[in-house]
Amino acid sequence: MNTSSLNSACPHLEARAGSALTLVGSRCADCAEVYFPPCKSCTRCLSLNLQAFDIGERGHLWSWTVQSFQPKPPYNGGEEPGQFQPYGVGYVEMPSGIKIESRLSTADESVLRIGMRMKLVLAPYGASNKEPMLRTFVFEPESEL
Repeated sequence: MNTSSLNSACPHLEARAGSALTLVGSRCADCAEVYFPPCKSCTRCLSLNLQAFDIGERGHLWSWTVQSFQPKPPYNGGEEPGQFQPYGVGYVEMPSGIKIESRLSTADESVLRIGMRMKLVLAPYGASNKEPMLRTFVFEPESEL
């Protein structure tokens, strides 16, 4: 696994060889519990023996909804009132069993279905002209690829 993060805004996102992305969490070396984002202690067995863990780039959509109104602060999407665009939010179950809460690449209810394969991608975040555009991870249906 690449030990340098893709950018300081996403320290839990890394680029692999060939430009594929992966999420990095932690796993307890004593009981194998997986965490995202990474943590320093295990809530299952109380061990402090946690190691970096490659969570992966693909999973299945476990549950989802559409955020159809602008969230209250501390939401920092950068939109001015009236510019907000709904976005999908879901839980993606990864091969290790952990469920990652994430934005989805689409809010189209006719596209999203529980159990569909999802892939990790980068997307712009924030619409402010005052600050540089940030990037974050989202999951998109594999059929969009």
